[in-house]
Amino acid sequence: MDRHRVVVVGYDDAELLDIACVTTTLDSVRVIDAAIGYDLALATPGGRPITCSSGLVLNGQAALERVRGPIGTLVVSGGLGHTGAADDERLVSHVRRLARESERVASLCTGASVLAAAGLLDGKRATTHWHFASQLAARYEKVDVDPRPIWVQDGNVYTAAGVTSALDLSLSFIEADFGPDMARWVSRAMVTYLHRPGNQAQMSMFTAAPAVDHDLVRKVTDHVSERLDADLSTESLAELARVSPRHLTRLFRTHLRQTPGRYVRQARVTAAAQLLTTTDLPVARVAARCGFASAEALRQAFTREYGIAPSQYRSVSSTSG
Repeated sequence: MDRHRVVVVGYDDAELLDIACVTTTLDSVRVIDAAIGYDLALATPGGRPITCSSGLVLNGQAALERVRGPIGTLVVSGGLGHTGAADDERLVSHVRRLARESERVASLCTGASVLAAAGLLDGKRATTHWHFASQLAARYEKVDVDPRPIWVQDGNVYTAAGVTSALDLSLSFIEADFGPDMARWVSRAMVTYLHRPGNQAQMSMFTAAPAVDHDLVRKVTDHVSERLDADLSTESLAELARVSPRHLTRLFRTHLRQTPGRYVRQARVTAAAQLLTTTDLPVARVAARCGFASAEALRQAFTREYGIAPSQYRSVSSTSG
């Protein structure tokens, strides 16, 4: 028997889909081949039942305080209760302890808050659900928060955007533990596409930075969104704002946590993604409308941002019919 031990940490107001997505995906290995698979356990404070965000109740299978290593994979679920969990010193201390006894450590969605509170993300690149990324970055300044990918690996620590991206992360674990053929079989069993690479973006127009209160920065970002095919160099934007390029960069870093150049590139790629999925425009036309010098320039920028080429993105995401 080739079994891999997985402990999932749950707490009140955890997201049921985070827990179920990873456990169901991993358990599919056992269903396909009974000789291998994962030993799964939900660990909760005191081993008590937890009430998920949906109101459904899950019974704990182990008391978090009594769990001992070695552990193959430690997974911290996300959910609306993540702030309370991150503020619970006992829970955080046990996560920190178990992380030392685990081959790999992972968080789903806002579970990254718990890993961050335990110091497990200090100096590491991490992701979380796009809606909570700025909150995580503001509270834990030692964490390099990237809201774009669906999951991130930094050493033996994995962070995922949550909900369905937990499936992608789980498939990557299956591939590492039992090979690509098993991962493909599980993908078929789950009736899903072959798993997306971690550097693929969360594929949401909502990952764009929210509106900011600073009038000057908002003026510049509005100009960018309305004139993507114009000259949007930092120098040009600074002239529009009547400040120096250095001062504009400082303002963008303060209010948007990125440089003007990075903001422009992301805005252009995001707009291109929207056009690719809602129109039949040729890729070259999409590139021109969004301010790219050529289709190749769009391809390179798009691949860096989403992990796949524009044509492939269109084939799996198009709503234009």
